[in-house]
Amino acid sequence: MNHGTFSLAVIAMFLLVVGLVACQQAAAPTTVKEVGAAAAADIVDANGAVLGTVSFSQGPQGVLISADLNGLPPGGHGFHIHGVGSCSPDFSAAGGHYNPGEESHGYLYSTGQHAGDLPNLYVAADGSARSDVFTSQVTLASGEEHTLFDSDGSAIIVHEKPDQYGEDAGTAGARIACGVIEKK
Repeated sequence: MNHGTFSLAVIAMFLLVVGLVACQQAAAPTTVKEVGAAAAADIVDANGAVLGTVSFSQGPQGVLISADLNGLPPGGHGFHIHGVGSCSPDFSAAGGHYNPGEESHGYLYSTGQHAGDLPNLYVAADGSARSDVFTSQVTLASGEEHTLFDSDGSAIIVHEKPDQYGEDAGTAGARIACGVIEKK
């Protein structure tokens, strides 16, 4: 191989590598704004007693939701993000499940679930509950379509019974605890 052919081969290889890197970067998922953003909700019962905190941490692929609660009835409870950042007077001000995409309710429903649908929260015999849930259905980034910080905010609700994950959003029963989600 002469010097000219070698130089052309090196240039061709360089361009190939640059092209492959550019294609990989174009195919990489876009990074979410505000990775590392945090939020929390102080959870209260119907009497105003603080039961603990639910925290929210923005990652590049979604939000990690961590609950650390006490004083709840033992057993399974529906656990949802609701569409309005208000808990007064009787938690009904929080509105329905957070659902900016106007999807159907429930993990087991054929057309998907509300963005605010989360797995049930299970409370131990002593009234304590600890849970980590990850969802890619919401974001803490301001101005994004599925942000929890739209014009009326969002709340997190604990229901009296477990969610059945089907089409009917009412299977989890009454709202027994609530917290307004606030940026930290």
